[in-house]
Amino acid sequence: MDKKAKKRIEVLKEKQQRLRQQIAGAKQQPDDPEELRKLEKENAAITAELEQLRNS
Repeated sequence: MDKKAKKRIEVLKEKQQRLRQQIAGAKQQPDDPEELRKLEKENAAITAELEQLRNS
């Protein structure tokens, strides 16, 4: 794994952590159900990209 991949993994992990907090907040206060779906979809995309980077 090169430096760029390691840095990208680090950035994605931080973004995923923030997303998890937003998802938890959206679940506690379900004002906009579409927002929760959007956040979960974005989290799934980040998880997939992380998996791809780790396997390369």
